[in-house]
Amino acid sequence: MKIEDLINLEPYSKKKNDNNYYFFNLIKKISLLHSSKCKSYKKILDHLKFNITKIQELKNLPFIPASVFKDFDLKSISDEKIVKKLMSSGTSGKPSKIYLDRYNSINQIKVLKNLMQNILGKNRLPMLIIDQNPKMENRISFNAKIAAINGFSIFGRDHTYLLNKNNKINYKTLNNFLQKFSNKNFFIFGFTSLVYEHFIRSLNKKKINFNFKNGILLHGGGWKKLERLKLDSKEFNKRINKKLRIKKIYNYYGLIEQTGSIFLECEYCGYFHTSIYSDIFIRGKNFEVLNKNRKGIVQLISLLPTSYPGHNILTEDIGEIKGEDDCPSGKKGKYFKIYGRAKQAEIRGCSDTL
Repeated sequence: MKIEDLINLEPYSKKKNDNNYYFFNLIKKISLLHSSKCKSYKKILDHLKFNITKIQELKNLPFIPASVFKDFDLKSISDEKIVKKLMSSGTSGKPSKIYLDRYNSINQIKVLKNLMQNILGKNRLPMLIIDQNPKMENRISFNAKIAAINGFSIFGRDHTYLLNKNNKINYKTLNNFLQKFSNKNFFIFGFTSLVYEHFIRSLNKKKINFNFKNGILLHGGGWKKLERLKLDSKEFNKRINKKLRIKKIYNYYGLIEQTGSIFLECEYCGYFHTSIYSDIFIRGKNFEVLNKNRKGIVQLISLLPTSYPGHNILTEDIGEIKGEDDCPSGKKGKYFKIYGRAKQAEIRGCSDTL
C-alpha cells in the first residue's frame, strides 16, 4: 500500500457515503495483505471460512481478539525487517507482542502527529512528563509505557520528568521547568493513575512557585486502578482544574495492538471520537453489531497496522456508541464511551473459536 492511502485521505468524492466506502476498501486491502503475508492470520481466516474478496461491508470483515497477540507471534513481515517490538503491560497475564517495520513505524508517527495537532498545534511545546525517566536497555523492544512516552515525546521539547527514582515528585526540577515555561503553553503527559496520584493527590502547592494554567494535559490508560474510587473523567477533570487551574485536559483511549491510532475525548460532547484513520463497532454476546446506546464488546478498526494483523480487533473492553456525525463540535464520525474491561466470560467465546 502507498503511504498516500494511509495519510492523505482527502480529498474525498462528494458522493454520499464515499468516505465510508473508501475506508472499507482500504481495510479490505489490508486484510488481504495480511492473509497473504501472515500464515497464522490466514489459518484463522480459513478456519472461520472467511473469503475476504466476497465481503462487501466493513462490519462483515473478519476481526480477531486482542488476546491472540499474547499467545502467538503474528507478523506480516520477515524478522530482518523488524525495527520495533512493542509489548503490553501484561498486568493481567502475558503481554501482547507487536512487531513493526520501518514503514509501519513511520506511519504511526505521521498519523499521531495529525491527530495531536488539533490540541497541541504544529510547534513542539515544552513537555512535563508525569513519570520517571525510563531506562531503555533495548532500543528495539519496548513495553507499552515506554512506547507511549516515546511516541508522545516527539510533540515536545525540553523533556522534563516529574518523578525521581523513588517515584516521588522532584520539586526542584518542577520549579525550574515552570520558571522557564509556565508563561506560555506547555505540554503535560502522563498515565491517568499517575496523574491522579501525583497531580491531584500528592502535589503540594505550597512547594510550587509558579502555576499550571497554561498547561495542556494529555493522559490515558490506568483507569483500572481508579475504578475502585468511582472516579469518572468529569470528576477527574474537575479536581485537576480546581487544584491546578488546568482547563485544557484531554483523555485518550488506545491499545498497544493499534499504536498510533488513538481516540481523543471531545471537549464538547465528553466522549471519544473516531478519526478518518479509524472506526468502531460494538458487538453483542453473539458478536452481532449493536446499535448506538447499547453496551457491548468494543471492536476497533485502524488503517495503521500493516506489519502485523492488528487492523481489525475485538478488544477486551466494554463500550457504547453514543452518536455519529452529530457532535456539537461539528466533528464527523462516531463518538463513544468506554466503561472498562469486560468480564472474561464475555469475550471467551471468540477466543475459543480461534
